[in-house]
Amino acid sequence: MFFSKKKFKLASMIACGILASALFTGCGGGDSAGGGDKKAAAGDEIVIGANFELTGNHAQYGANANNGLKLAIKEVNDAGGINGKKIKIVEADAKSEAAESVNAATKLISDDKVIALIGPAVTANVIAESQVATDNMIPIIAPAATNPDVTVENGQVKAFVFRSCFIDPQQSEVMAQFAAKDLNAKTAVLYLDSSSDYSKSLGKIFKEKFEADGGQVVMEEAFLAKDQDFKAALTKIQTANADVIFVPAYYEEVGKIVKQARELGITAAILGTDGWDDSKVIDIAGKDALNNTYFCTHYFEGDAEVQGFINAYKGEYNNDPNVFAALGYDAGKMLVNAIERGGDDSQKIRDNIETIKDLQVGTGKITMDSATHNPIKGIVVIETKDGMRELRAKIAPEG
Repeated sequence: MFFSKKKFKLASMIACGILASALFTGCGGGDSAGGGDKKAAAGDEIVIGANFELTGNHAQYGANANNGLKLAIKEVNDAGGINGKKIKIVEADAKSEAAESVNAATKLISDDKVIALIGPAVTANVIAESQVATDNMIPIIAPAATNPDVTVENGQVKAFVFRSCFIDPQQSEVMAQFAAKDLNAKTAVLYLDSSSDYSKSLGKIFKEKFEADGGQVVMEEAFLAKDQDFKAALTKIQTANADVIFVPAYYEEVGKIVKQARELGITAAILGTDGWDDSKVIDIAGKDALNNTYFCTHYFEGDAEVQGFINAYKGEYNNDPNVFAALGYDAGKMLVNAIERGGDDSQKIRDNIETIKDLQVGTGKITMDSATHNPIKGIVVIETKDGMRELRAKIAPEG
């Protein structure tokens, strides 16, 4: 279903909890592309918007995704651009808040005349911006927002919202089955970030799938993002004597949780999802603590098909990419492909994203499911042994 083009609506912003006056507040980052319509403003440039969390609690995720996007665009520009035009990225800071995500999207669309948006990184911020983008028929590609509600609402696909990552149900189902079948786990504890929609969604689905496979979730505990001391909750978790502990969270907290769990003498397998996928986990937790831990993610760094991206990222930034960087790069490659296939305006870009098929991106090959706007892509399970990552399972994409 498509939406008619209209001016920004106060009602849309109220739905996001934003005051009317905040809608037209400019956000930092980037040079404006100037006035006029989108094509005239672009001139010899194709202007796209990067709406990422560059400050605030999620800045490390937004900044990495933004770096991945910039690398994808640099590659096409260095090769001569698209039909002689270079792609210009205008950046705005979502500031790790839903309200600021809307402000940033509003500024990019109304002032900078972008023809597409990439970002933000986290679910709540993408959902917040999606109505203003949809009202103005501007396509969004969300690199790392894994909640199903990002692209589908009340059973209806959001016409202008896409993503380059797989969704929470896929991750949770894979890890629940891995726990039950590969690790022969009968009992599990959930340890969730209660401030994160990502973590809560993954925990809910893991419980459903694990118990459907005959397991039992015997305890649920919670923490908050940026917590430092987890030992009180971990001491309670230890009394459950569960076979596995499921911690679907981001790497900063995960590293501390794993380290403190091992210090308390907890030897159970600890499981996670793609938020674990950063080499800093090893720095925080220590190599020994991460033994008997497993997480699912988008690619295995040892696979031949991802070496081109990894080497290019190292060459550009002098460090290894994490999963946010990889997914930002994938989103950029998807957008470039849509523009190359005749996407000289926002509607054509939207149509071309929806029909992406077998596109080689940083993490492998990707096909867009037109019914859900979710990518059809593979998923891997990684085990950490003495600080080294090993591939435990590789699940082929469905469809």
